[in-house]
Amino acid sequence: MASETKAQRVERIKREKDGLDVIGAIEEYARSGSDPHPDDIDRFKWYGLYTQNRNLQGEEDPTLYFMLRVKLEAGEVTTEQLKTLGYISNAYARRSADITTRQDLQFHWIEVRHLPVIFALLERVGLSTKMAAGDCPRNVVSCPVDGIDRGAVADVRPLVRAVNALFRDNRDFSNLPRKFKIGISGCRSHCISHEIQDLSFTAVDHPSGRVLFDVSVGGGLAKNRRIASHIGYAAAEQVVAIAEAVATLYRDEGNRENRSKARLGHLVDAWGVDAFVARLQALLGFELLPPQARAYTPYALRGHFGAHASSVEGRSYIGCAVTSGRIGGGGLLQLAKAMQRHRAGRAKFTTTQNVVVLDVPESRVSAMTGELEQAGLSSNPTPFKARTLACTGLNFCKFAISETKELAREIVDYLNERFPDFSEPVSISVNGCPNACAHPHIVDIGFVGTILKRGERRISGFELIFGGHLEGERSAFGEKSGIKVAPEEAAGIIERLLLQYLSSGYETFGAFLREQAYDTTAISAVA
Repeated sequence: MASETKAQRVERIKREKDGLDVIGAIEEYARSGSDPHPDDIDRFKWYGLYTQNRNLQGEEDPTLYFMLRVKLEAGEVTTEQLKTLGYISNAYARRSADITTRQDLQFHWIEVRHLPVIFALLERVGLSTKMAAGDCPRNVVSCPVDGIDRGAVADVRPLVRAVNALFRDNRDFSNLPRKFKIGISGCRSHCISHEIQDLSFTAVDHPSGRVLFDVSVGGGLAKNRRIASHIGYAAAEQVVAIAEAVATLYRDEGNRENRSKARLGHLVDAWGVDAFVARLQALLGFELLPPQARAYTPYALRGHFGAHASSVEGRSYIGCAVTSGRIGGGGLLQLAKAMQRHRAGRAKFTTTQNVVVLDVPESRVSAMTGELEQAGLSSNPTPFKARTLACTGLNFCKFAISETKELAREIVDYLNERFPDFSEPVSISVNGCPNACAHPHIVDIGFVGTILKRGERRISGFELIFGGHLEGERSAFGEKSGIKVAPEEAAGIIERLLLQYLSSGYETFGAFLREQAYDTTAISAVA
């Protein structure tokens, strides 16, 4: 009898037991101390759990450790929630805590025996890990200053809540062909990067004089690398129905035979955009307004750093950079302490692994900004700290080839020292493997983990991708440069690129890279 393919195995596992039903097994494994069944380990994903790489684990330690992802709807956390997350980090996760590109928080070193206590602690403050991973709708990303940004197109918080409510614990959509990522934003900076979401709704000032939503489908990275197709405009009251209809089409028609071709973008390509829209509109019972080309904020200018007056009288918000999202348990508790001291009740994590503190009294902005800086949260970050992303990396991820988080910090520190007066935005992404979790194809410089040769040795390193850019229909993915580097060579390569750019006459670093104006031989001489 032929063995199962990967897709066949996953589909069988989901048919036999819904991922949401694995909670009983988790509790039993925690109580008994028995080893989880491999099928259940796959179902653990529906509760935010992934088995952890053994890279940092001693040979004498047989423990099965997990990464645990906490789903933070709209990226929002209160001071009490931050305290709980910080406690979990310090008590059960060896002080680890990383902000993700979907506004969630991840812990490492989690043991099954501690999960019931962790889940109870999270539930006590209104948090959950359910559907933070798995073949289901993931966290709906949105602008961190929705509803309080004076320059926003629309307040989309009610829509974000409604779409989250639609999918939360909904077994009609807990078995999709693959993950399903949605973004909703009223932000004029277009900070959620709608171009790479499976489904997105972006508020715009439509020529009709109304605020409508650009509906885009099929975006993605890695093996699903595709700029989303803008398929038309919808009114706010139609957004939830469209989200449900797109998820229904994807659930019923998506590819379940090949997981490498199972994302929504693959279905859009298989049918063609026009046929997809026709099927969608038939299911909806109404038509979208026709698509129109629009101008969108370039990726390099997307963000919400610094202190700004809120739409709430007497309040401000402060956007801060966190190098590669690695905030740690100590950072969570420092943030909570600062917020409590200065009477700021909420914060939101961002899609670029940073944080925005909300509801800061205007009289407290200066003092709080200084306190956040001391905690490593920079409201006026350098161009390198502001836009450097990093995935989980080799130390914890089973798919990774190279380590990332510490290298990202080293790159930022090196470039800050070499270019203290550089002010132009530079986006960098450090990825441990080709799966693109830290978005290497949409930044100026993307590092993608690979194996390379140094003399007779084969070592973990990176392949470089240059010139990624998001700007609506002008978006383009970065291209392979042909350069492969060892980790210790990475910062020097960027230094050479910047030096070449500064003497090139180009107006922007991004244009310099996209037009391949760099000298490959010169910049790779360090390798």
